[in-house]
Amino acid sequence: MKVIEEILAQAHSLAAVRRDIHAHPELCFQEQRTADVVAQQLTAWGIPIHRGMGTTGVVGIIKGGDSPRAIGLRADMDALPMQEFNTFAHASQHAGKMHACGHDGHTTMLLAAAQHLAQHRHFDGTVYLIFQPAEEGGGGAREMIKDGLFDQFPMDAVFGMHNWPGMKAGQFAVSAGPVMASSNEFKITVRGKGSHAALPHNGIDPVPVACQMVQAFQTIISRNKKPVDAGVISVTMIHAGEATNVVPDACELQGTVRTFTIEVLDMIERRMRQVAEHVCAAHDAVCEFSFHRNYPPTVNHAAEAAFARQVMADMVGAENVLPQEPTMGAEDFSYMLQAKPGCYFFIGNGDGTHREMGHGGGPCTLHNPSYDFNDDLIPLGGSYWVQLVEAWFAAKP
Repeated sequence: MKVIEEILAQAHSLAAVRRDIHAHPELCFQEQRTADVVAQQLTAWGIPIHRGMGTTGVVGIIKGGDSPRAIGLRADMDALPMQEFNTFAHASQHAGKMHACGHDGHTTMLLAAAQHLAQHRHFDGTVYLIFQPAEEGGGGAREMIKDGLFDQFPMDAVFGMHNWPGMKAGQFAVSAGPVMASSNEFKITVRGKGSHAALPHNGIDPVPVACQMVQAFQTIISRNKKPVDAGVISVTMIHAGEATNVVPDACELQGTVRTFTIEVLDMIERRMRQVAEHVCAAHDAVCEFSFHRNYPPTVNHAAEAAFARQVMADMVGAENVLPQEPTMGAEDFSYMLQAKPGCYFFIGNGDGTHREMGHGGGPCTLHNPSYDFNDDLIPLGGSYWVQLVEAWFAAKP
C-alpha cells in the first residue's frame, strides 16, 4: 500500500482536525465554523482561497508549472439533523446535529492532500480544492455551480470520494456509469367528503382511495418499467383523520422515487400522476399531485473512472479495487458530473471496530447515530488524492 510517508507522519494532527469538526457539526448552508477551519488551514499552507461560493463553500487553488490544465477535487462539509448516540470525547457538542455520514473525514482527507500538494507541487497545472456545503439535501454542488464554480475555476475534470462502511479499510470501489440514484419526492392529497364513520355512504372516503393508489403504484415498477431498469417507489407517509368515528375529508401521501436514469424517472412521474388522478376520479375524489426532483443520478464517466481505478490499483493492488455496486442513495456530486467529466468513488470505512469506547450501540453505518469515521483512512485518502493529481497531470492531455 503506497501511503505517502509525510502524510502518514501527520496522521495524529490530521485526526485531531477531523475530530474537532466532528464535535462541532453544522447543517447545510450553516458551515461557517467548518469553513473557517478549512480556510485557516489552507491559508497557513500558503494556498490562495475563495470563500462564499454556494453560501459557505471554500475553494483552494494550488498551481504548479505553466500548463493550463486543471483538475477539481471535492469534499463535502455539512452534517445531518440527527442526535448522536456516541459519548466518546469527540462526540457532537450540538444537540440534534451529527456528522453521521463522514463529511468530517472527507474534508480532512482533502486537507491532508492539500498540505502535501502545496509543499511539493510535483505536477504541471492547477488543482482546485472544492470544499462544498449542503450535500445533505441542500444541493450545495448545484449552488456552487450557479455561483460560477466552473466559470471562475475552469477545470478539465472533477473527482469526489465517499467513505463506505462495510467495505474493508484499504479498499476502494469505482465503476463507470450510474453509481447512485436520483432522489425525488412526491406529495399527493386525496380530497373526498367527510362524514360520520357509521354513515360512510353520505361522504367520499379518501382512505380506501389512497390505499388503492399505493398498491397501484407498485404495478408501475413491475409492469411499466423494463425489469432490467432499476426504480423504486416508496410511500413513506400516510396521514388522514383525527377521530375514530369520522370519515376524514382528505388523506395525504408522501414518499420518494429513486432511479438510475432520467428516462425511467420521467416515465414513473408520468404514470404516478395518471394513476393518482384516475384512481381519484373513479371514486369521485379530487387529486392534488406534486412531484419534486431533488438530485439527478450520479453517473461516472468511463474514461475518468478507468483512470481513477488504475491509480487505485497502483496504490493498493488491483485485488483491493472493487466494482462499485450502484446504490439507491443519492448524491449531489451528480450536478458536477453533469457539467464536467469525472467520477465519484468509494473508500472502505471498515466494519466499525475502529470506534472508540463510548460509541453507541448501533451499527457503524451511514446516517446512523452510532456512526464514526475511521481516522485510519485519512492518510490513505489524502495519499490517493495526491497520487491521482500527479498521475492525471503526468498523463498526456
